[in-house]
Amino acid sequence: MLVNTHNPPCLFRHKSQMLRCAVPCRYPQQRNMYNTYPTTEYGFYPLGRDSFPDYSYVGYGSPDPYGSSGVPMSPGLYPGVPQNLHPSSMDMRQQQPPVYFDYSAATRPPPSQFYFPPPPPAMMYTPQHSPMLSSQLPPPSPVTLAEKKREMQYNLQQQLASRNLMYTPAPPSHPQSFGPTLDYGSQMLNAANMYAVSPTQMFSPMRGNRRHDMQQQELAFPRSAKLDEFRANNKGHRTWELREITGYVVEFSGDQHGSRFIQNQLSTASSDERQSVFDEIVPSNILQLIQDVFGNYVIQKLFEYGTQTQKTLLANTMEGHLVYLSKNLYGCRVVQKAIECILPDQQASFVRELEPHIMGLVKDSNGNHVIQKVIERVSHDRLGFVSTFIGHVHELASHPFGCRVLQRCIEYLPDAQTRPLLDELLHNHTMNLMQDQFGNYVIQFILDKGRPEDKAVIIGQLRGRLLFMARHKFASNVCEKALQFAEPEARRQLIEEIMAPPSKPDGATPIVTMMKDQYANYVLQRALGVAEGDQKETLINTVRPQLLSMRRYSTAYSKHLTSIERELEKLSPSEPSR
Repeated sequence: MLVNTHNPPCLFRHKSQMLRCAVPCRYPQQRNMYNTYPTTEYGFYPLGRDSFPDYSYVGYGSPDPYGSSGVPMSPGLYPGVPQNLHPSSMDMRQQQPPVYFDYSAATRPPPSQFYFPPPPPAMMYTPQHSPMLSSQLPPPSPVTLAEKKREMQYNLQQQLASRNLMYTPAPPSHPQSFGPTLDYGSQMLNAANMYAVSPTQMFSPMRGNRRHDMQQQELAFPRSAKLDEFRANNKGHRTWELREITGYVVEFSGDQHGSRFIQNQLSTASSDERQSVFDEIVPSNILQLIQDVFGNYVIQKLFEYGTQTQKTLLANTMEGHLVYLSKNLYGCRVVQKAIECILPDQQASFVRELEPHIMGLVKDSNGNHVIQKVIERVSHDRLGFVSTFIGHVHELASHPFGCRVLQRCIEYLPDAQTRPLLDELLHNHTMNLMQDQFGNYVIQFILDKGRPEDKAVIIGQLRGRLLFMARHKFASNVCEKALQFAEPEARRQLIEEIMAPPSKPDGATPIVTMMKDQYANYVLQRALGVAEGDQKETLINTVRPQLLSMRRYSTAYSKHLTSIERELEKLSPSEPSR
């Protein structure tokens, strides 16, 4: 019997057995290039079966190019291709029921010897069943987002694996070489990896927080039995001596209680005991302890109670690292103590090392303290770096840390070194610095500690502007200092400006304006306190009626008025205001 192998045979269902008809269909359907029949259902993907709506045979389920478990796969869709290479050849969530085929009736068409990869998915969601066909499967269970992601990742891997069988990977156009990983930790100081923190932790944003540093020390390295015993008996149960911790000095120095014990013992220890502590620390462990939250205090005590030879050796070990230590939160304290205790020649050596980095240190939150200590303790003839401040006076005076260094220069250095700085400041930047949040401190310092001629220059620039400057947040502080430290005649002229009549016929007087202002009222209180003689009496008599009037008609300035009223009570208690 001849069987047409090009036209599909008719299939029908008769009770419990499947029969195959040898007669071709009256209207045969042509197979497409994928050996499947075309479909009219939305064009999503081809169906591997005859398009009979009542056909319930599950042997040829529709292939799902997206690997969804909603529709079972047809295992014979691509003959000759291993199923484990097909991108959607398996169902990840349920096992397919066994399907049996009848191949005895006729031979099947020869399989294709080529493999055609499936087209890329057109949708990123599971295609639904056709609304024209009733689903032959139970409704799928709800799919979670994690399962969808897992399926998509798996399908992508399978697609890449199948394509790699057809196309070998192209070699790189040029070889890529990567150098060895840089070890930045080795470029740092030997930072506390013996007992406290690792080098990378030293530059943590939390570094400098005392509680954080204590926690890092406790977590980084376990304590020895000796230190545990000391901490357990540190409540007065036993008296310890320095010789008992020989070999553990470095560890004790890095501990909160151990460091305090060593500090207390060094003040009364013998020279041999101090030498024993010194030998364990210098030179191999000094840099670590200088930067430690507790160890830095032990080094300061060695500078304080050690011999001059020991101090010199300690300072020699620090040389070459002074800039870094000066910018360290704990190291800057040790550098300051060293400057106080070492000999003048070694002080000069310190200055020479710091001098090339002077502007960076002046503007550093820790380094500025070291420069202030240098200005205080080192002979002025060794401070050549002060000349580098010329031309940068406004920059330094308006800097939160530079203004401190500038004040130390004015306080400790002779006029020959500070005169260029003062001339630049007083003749070019006085008014601007009065109104600056940091520069006003420099102006106040000159009024307090400066020479009379420098004070006169500042007060001269305040005349005619006192009311305006008194109402400024920062300049009002300068006005108070000017009233406090001015010469008697200059002070009298400033107070006359406060008691002047209004500038306009219907305007408010300066006293009324100052009484209402949140900053100027403090300047008025200072004027009441420093005025003398008849001028004081006149000022009080001018302020008192204004105070009573404002009390009667307004409560908006009660806080300011209460302060002025209190000042009046101190000046003339026999005449209380009503």
